[in-house]
Amino acid sequence: MQHGPVTDPADFRRRPVIVLGMSTPESVRTDPVHQELAALAQQLDRLLATVRLLTEENRSLRQSQEQLSGERAGLLARNEQARSRVEAMIQRLKSLESNG
Repeated sequence: MQHGPVTDPADFRRRPVIVLGMSTPESVRTDPVHQELAALAQQLDRLLATVRLLTEENRSLRQSQEQLSGERAGLLARNEQARSRVEAMIQRLKSLESNG
């Protein structure tokens, strides 16, 4: 059994399902240990659902961040080109002013 952080979200899907079905005798269902196990199983299922949701949200956010970073790089390049053109125009105007 692996201890520590799980890096592959698919590992969560490999968890065995704990069945607490109706075929369980009443004496077992009212047993405190069985009730605690059932509560822990439900809590684990909720936690796993949260992990799946957060994993998908994280993937989506990383994808958006990558896209936005690409757009930002493109805008920075365009800004630099515009700045260079404006500086070149200013230099031409200065040279025309000094020649004229």
